[in-house]
Amino acid sequence: MAIGWFGPAEEAHSQHGDLWAAASLAVEEANRGGGWNGLPFRLVATWSENSWVTGISQLARMVYEEGVWAILGSVDGAATHLAEQVVAKALVPLVSPVATDESVNLAGVPWMFSVVPGDHLWAPVLVDDLLAQVGDDDFALVSTTDHDSRAAVDVVLEELSRRDRFPLQRLDFRPQSTDLAVQLERLRFGEVAALLVVAGPVDGARVLRAVRQKGFAGSVFGSPQMARRTSLEPAGEAAEGARVPVLSDSEVGSAELRSFERQFRDRTGRDPDWAAAHTYDATRLLLAAIAKAGLSRAAIREALVELSPWQGVTGTIDWDPSGQNLRPVKAMGTIRDGHVLLVP
Repeated sequence: MAIGWFGPAEEAHSQHGDLWAAASLAVEEANRGGGWNGLPFRLVATWSENSWVTGISQLARMVYEEGVWAILGSVDGAATHLAEQVVAKALVPLVSPVATDESVNLAGVPWMFSVVPGDHLWAPVLVDDLLAQVGDDDFALVSTTDHDSRAAVDVVLEELSRRDRFPLQRLDFRPQSTDLAVQLERLRFGEVAALLVVAGPVDGARVLRAVRQKGFAGSVFGSPQMARRTSLEPAGEAAEGARVPVLSDSEVGSAELRSFERQFRDRTGRDPDWAAAHTYDATRLLLAAIAKAGLSRAAIREALVELSPWQGVTGTIDWDPSGQNLRPVKAMGTIRDGHVLLVP
């Protein structure tokens, strides 16, 4: 029973290994329960670090030659947009675990489902918290120019505009920029009380380390990407006290959540972040849809719709008409010792 995976299929992958580990856990759990009518589920993976050139053709071959019944993926909004082009023609369900870019679902492809709350759901909470903390003081915005960060910044700026507030300074830089420290010299840290960082996990960590090295002691606010393990670990003490939106809305002590966290730690030696947890939920929900529908791509899509609202370890998954999870983001978290703790 083949399910497509559009992402790296290595738990040791530096950026996306946690997602593969979480999806694998869900599949192994389903197979222990008998799979589908006694047939085991299996993940058929394809990926290219250059998705725009070779990734999309590899995904198309997987759909048409491997005969997968549905697809999980991808690891970010840009790659998910590519996958969406394939499923729109192939008519195969695509469940996105971690892409927060709302435009993925606004393309009007009825085969597309997004499990994680989108930018439009977390940005208002982040902006309100930022403005409540800084009051009448000024703040600066630092962001990267990758697809997901640009999409998130547009939503954040729209929310700020609705509140008639704007950053005193704004700095955009390319991902993996080698002259980050030089570019940061343009920021007048003495004139701002807080820094808002919207960047990918690795670049966000680089910004935090750089601004702390320059002596900035003000408050830091970040997008959910700052709460990824791949950002928290390299940022280290530089992330201490930063505030981020909390995308999961589940009871901390729930048995299912504790079980997932325990299994993930046993498997990887790491604590799962929100991306790993949402990938686990995306996989389990897709497997439930297949169990309900059987071997029909159209029926699997209908089952995904009918199963909503569905309770996962991250909270309720409840589709809006476009296939986006409409679960509201309710809370902010503070980074303490490499973990995100809910703000009282």
